[in-house]
Amino acid sequence: MKPSRDISRLIEIMAALRTPGSGCPWDLEQTFDSIAPYTLEEAYEVADAIARGDLAHLKDELGDLLLQVVFHARMAQEQGVFDFGGVVEAITTKLVRRHPHVFADADGKTAEAVKGLWERIKAEERAARGEPAEAGALAGVPVALPALTRALKLQNKAGQVGFDWNDPRAVLAKIREEADEIEAALDAQDEAHAATEVGDLLFAVVNLARHLDADPEGILRATNLKFERRFAFIERALAAQGKTPKDATLAEMDALWDAAKAEEKRK
Repeated sequence: MKPSRDISRLIEIMAALRTPGSGCPWDLEQTFDSIAPYTLEEAYEVADAIARGDLAHLKDELGDLLLQVVFHARMAQEQGVFDFGGVVEAITTKLVRRHPHVFADADGKTAEAVKGLWERIKAEERAARGEPAEAGALAGVPVALPALTRALKLQNKAGQVGFDWNDPRAVLAKIREEADEIEAALDAQDEAHAATEVGDLLFAVVNLARHLDADPEGILRATNLKFERRFAFIERALAAQGKTPKDATLAEMDALWDAAKAEEKRK
C-alpha cells in the first residue's frame, strides 16, 4: 500500500485493516459504538485547528475525521447495510435536493430565504419517509450534542415560535437574576441548589451569546486559549525568578496576570 490522493486507496487501506486474519487486531475489534467517541474527538480536533488558525494541522485533522467516515462505512458494508459509495450518494442527493435555488429554479438567494427553504425541505423529507411530524417546537435537537451547542439550538427553536427576548439587555438582566439566585443559595449553604442555579446561569449566558450572533462554543474555546496563554505567561515569569506557581502567592500571580493582559494590549 502506498499513499495516494485517491479516495479509493483510503477505502482499500481500511478494508485491509478490517480483513480477518491479516488485518489489524485493534481495528477488527471495533464497533460503531466503540468508534463513535473517536469520531467526536476528531471533530473537536478539527474545530481546535480552525480556532488556532493552524491550516497545516487542519489538513491532518480533516484526514483523521475522513478516516472516521471511512471506518463507519466499512463496518456497515461488512454488515451489508451500505458502503462508502452509498454515503457519498446520500449526501450528494441531499445537497442537490436541499439547494433548489442553485440546482433548480426555486427562489432563495438570501441567507434567510435559504434557511427557511432548508427547514421546509427537511420537513418534506421526513414526511416522505413516513416519519411522524416532530412533536413540539423543541423536537429534533440531539441529546448527545455538547451542552452549550444544544442550549443554543433549543433557544433558537423557542425563538422561532416567539418565546424570546427582543433586547440583549433583557438577557443580561436575567443573567444578573440568576447570579443573585446563586448567591442566595450559597447564603443558605445549599450547594446542590447553587449548582442547579449555575446551570440556569450558563443557559442564560448562552442566550446572551445568541443575541449577539456569537457561537458560545467558539467564544468559550477562544477564552480557554486566552486563559492558557496568560497562565503560560505567569509560569514563564515565575520560572525566570526560579519559582513555580505553587511557590507563588495568589497576589503575585494576579499581578502577573495583569501584566499578561497589558502585554497583549500592546501587541
